[in-house]
Amino acid sequence: MKYLDLTFPTPAENLACDEALLEFCEETGGSEILRIWEPTQYFVVVGYANKVELEVNAENCRAKQIPVLRRCSGGGAIVQGPGCLNYSLILNFTDNYLLQTITRTNRFVMERHREMLQAHWGMTLKTEGHTDLASGALKFSGNAQRRRKNFLLFHGTFLLDFDISAIEQFLKMPSKQPNYRENRSHKDFLTNLNRKSEELKALLREGWGAVDQLEAIPDFTKLVNEKYSRNDWNFKF
Repeated sequence: MKYLDLTFPTPAENLACDEALLEFCEETGGSEILRIWEPTQYFVVVGYANKVELEVNAENCRAKQIPVLRRCSGGGAIVQGPGCLNYSLILNFTDNYLLQTITRTNRFVMERHREMLQAHWGMTLKTEGHTDLASGALKFSGNAQRRRKNFLLFHGTFLLDFDISAIEQFLKMPSKQPNYRENRSHKDFLTNLNRKSEELKALLREGWGAVDQLEAIPDFTKLVNEKYSRNDWNFKF
């Protein structure tokens, strides 16, 4: 597996990079990839099928000039910003039974992350809902996936030292929520891991066996210009 630790200046570039890596592997049959990136500004990301007005406090976002973007994968709306660590896995599922369906893939990746974090830090962690990691009843990681013919993108966020009050400002209560949330507010439902990003990066890299650096990055300028920077994509629902 190849490794890429690279954060681009804008939210649109970072989201476009994930999709470009997926399409690159799909087209070339290249090596699997683990990418890590850390946002430096606040922005909202809705899942592919989310309705912005239903999930996002759009008025607050406009007032505070917080960008709202749409990703290519499913799942719910999130707020990104300093104190988050994002990972993106590009995995080949053609010959891997554990990745053959959405459900199996969720279970495989989430359990792998749960086990590696729990073993390293001596924490008692749970996989909740379909793609949440939680400490006790508090969520610290949300995840989603997109599938192509041979490769899939599985990506997510770890809250390390994030200002959870920002989520209260910019997201409404989700229209769909896992049972364990029990209608709790964002501040009562989420927590930070309070760990250093370099420590988690090293753990993910070791856990996934991402040894060699990814040298060639596909050009994703077209995706930025024609998709992730356009309102007709980001506000399509």
